[in-house]
Amino acid sequence: MNHAKSYFFCGIGGSGMLPLACIVRGQGFEVAGSDRSLDQGRIADKFAFLEAQGIGLFPQDGSGMTSADQILVTSAAIEESVPDVQAARRLGAEHLTRPQLLAQLFNAADTGIAVGGTSGKSTVTGMIGWILHDTGRQPTVMNGAVMKNFVSADTPFASALVGSGGMFASEVDESDGSIALYRPRIAVLNNITLDHKSLDELRRLFGDFALKAEKIVLNLDDDETRLLAAVLPPEKVVTYSLRSDGADYFAADLSEEPFAISFTLRTKSGGEPIPVRLSVPGRHNVSNALAAVAASHLAGVPLREAAAAVGGFLGLRRRMELVGTANGIAVIDDFGHNPDKITATLETLHAFPGRLLCLFQPHGFGPLRVMRRELVACFADQLAPEDVLIMPDPVYYGGTVDRSVGSGEIVHDIRAAGRIAEHIPDRSACGERLLELASPGDRIVIMGARDDTLSQFAADLLARLG
Repeated sequence: MNHAKSYFFCGIGGSGMLPLACIVRGQGFEVAGSDRSLDQGRIADKFAFLEAQGIGLFPQDGSGMTSADQILVTSAAIEESVPDVQAARRLGAEHLTRPQLLAQLFNAADTGIAVGGTSGKSTVTGMIGWILHDTGRQPTVMNGAVMKNFVSADTPFASALVGSGGMFASEVDESDGSIALYRPRIAVLNNITLDHKSLDELRRLFGDFALKAEKIVLNLDDDETRLLAAVLPPEKVVTYSLRSDGADYFAADLSEEPFAISFTLRTKSGGEPIPVRLSVPGRHNVSNALAAVAASHLAGVPLREAAAAVGGFLGLRRRMELVGTANGIAVIDDFGHNPDKITATLETLHAFPGRLLCLFQPHGFGPLRVMRRELVACFADQLAPEDVLIMPDPVYYGGTVDRSVGSGEIVHDIRAAGRIAEHIPDRSACGERLLELASPGDRIVIMGARDDTLSQFAADLLARLG
């Protein structure tokens, strides 16, 4: 990083931009930014938090870019027509994408721990961050979700942690190909499944990612990562599993609770089994915990300390988060937006009785088009006959996009597969329908990504139920 310059984040309120801006500011640099949501008067509390960090906020009209000494930071896909970008071009200011700046910070750390995979990377990153913090390693953590352990009155949007210990844990993104920029000492790869890219593209990206690491932690329960483990240099590979007791880290004796789960940790190297109780539910979180414990152990944390610390991880915002219960009806806020994440949530909830009333807001028309068949199969398999799925139209903030596949097409296919599903274009009308359907014992589940207002939507439903 250039210590003589200041940084201007265009789209500073984004889930990947806000924590990075906080890390840069926490390291003593001047930071400012703009955001379309700020201009629209949305999510005001998030921008108040940024201002409290000493970060200046400007309209997204180019007025914040005033000097060639500023470095403009944008998401990888920002349009050239955005006024901030045009202003930077006129000034001759340097322009970095978010992943380019993050990679600079990450690669400069003594011990970089990069977490990749289609699903679970935010949770694993949060778990690693908490283990390193709880055991006194003072890590820097870059996450795409708010980590409940680090939330306080002063840091309500704790998706980043600024440390001084030389360790940097970060989730890394494959959707834009930027995973190729990182040089981790320790890498974690949870799974390789369809989301933003074809499987062939993902295999190449994740294979290159694994080869760059000194050690790669791989999930033997995922078909693609198991195949990758078989072709990598064996001295690089560390494995974990809920199914194969030949893995380096293995979970046995799973015992589920509605919002927790216990298991016994065993290792291939031997030693006494270690009992672990997680404060987050679901078999998928046992898998996430194994990955986090393995990575932390490789980073020098004694195994028993890592296992004890992960039990204190409180979870992430919007990861199957119980908003509350009113009149016997629970409201749950969840980030589920691709088949793997949705399956994990529904399987976890179906381990206990109660009908599910699900609202799934797609995070764009493009993902619906790419994942149409897989999403339909996921809901057809995971919804119980009495469950109800309601879908509003996808998130759409403007621009040119192929809108040939929308929520109506997905609902049509799910109904044809024999499950109850409704397409109600307007989200507020979806809320009315959920309230109309709900009865004691039901669980209302609000699912979707890239829209911070979903949490407020869930909270409003709970208030109206009460």
